[in-house]
Amino acid sequence: MNETIQTLKTRRSVRTFSDRPVPRELIEQIIGAGLWAPSGMGRQSPIIVAVTDRALRDRISQMNADVMRAGGYAPEGEFDPFYGGPVVLVVLADRNVGTFVYDGSLVMGNMLNAAKSLGVDSIWIHRAKEVFDSGEGRAILAELGVEGDYEGIGNCVLGFSAAPVPEGAPRRDNRVYWAE
Repeated sequence: MNETIQTLKTRRSVRTFSDRPVPRELIEQIIGAGLWAPSGMGRQSPIIVAVTDRALRDRISQMNADVMRAGGYAPEGEFDPFYGGPVVLVVLADRNVGTFVYDGSLVMGNMLNAAKSLGVDSIWIHRAKEVFDSGEGRAILAELGVEGDYEGIGNCVLGFSAAPVPEGAPRRDNRVYWAE
């Protein structure tokens, strides 16, 4: 089987990360794959905020957990929606581009699959929109020098699994309709 298709078929979301750091060289390759994602009319509107600083990572995780709690989706007490993953690649895209959500989603998909191909585990965590639409989230972006009208698309959490990665569920039938 083609190596790329094998990667697509075997990538899984990891929900238990070890403390093992992800080498910067691998993070840069994963980001590079995201930057090569297709985008509407080639506009390349998405940006990536690479968070490797533990204090900022923990701050964004707490903000994400607060959004979950506000929606009634988070457990009581300490909770890390990033599952201990040491790296968070936040994808944001320019709201003024009509295809911004699709473009940002393709960046996320490229990075998740690139991580798998490099032996790095990952998971897509939502709520980047709510986190970076908040005053605190906008302040973080401003501190980092990010200017523009960006909406959070997703958080690509990277690390190495602390447990065996599960097998994929069988694919459901009747999901393809041919028009020949």
